[in-house]
Amino acid sequence: MKSLASALAPVAGQLAGQPRVYADANIPAGVIAFMRTRLHWDVLAVVEHDDMRRLPDVEHFRLAGQLRRTLVTLDRDYLDDRHFSPRDGPGVLVVSAPDEAALAKLLSRLDRAIFRPRGRPPGTPPWDALPLAGTKLHAHPDWRPGAPG
Repeated sequence: MKSLASALAPVAGQLAGQPRVYADANIPAGVIAFMRTRLHWDVLAVVEHDDMRRLPDVEHFRLAGQLRRTLVTLDRDYLDDRHFSPRDGPGVLVVSAPDEAALAKLLSRLDRAIFRPRGRPPGTPPWDALPLAGTKLHAHPDWRPGAPG
């Protein structure tokens, strides 16, 4: 039997009208605000939920998949395929930057290249609900579209 969250997640993804992300506990509050206000992403921020803050990484990975949200994190542990199999997840975006301003610039580039790419077929939303489904991407300030993750 499906949980309510797993039953509603695909519908919510279609209705949201914007990319849906699951921000791990290590994403700074200022960056979460940037993703919401400037990038217009639908962000579930772990730091805003006391019951979720201290969950182990495997639970965050599982929840992101169950809720059909791309997991965004600073934690490179998620790059370990032995513990976090890409094929089992909604997509993991591991980002790194020296400060919040550089991280915001990087997320803006990722938004244009991954979440809202140009040239989408007519009649499709201008965003991709799970653009990294089944994959992982490690992005840093030198990352460019088309570069290996």
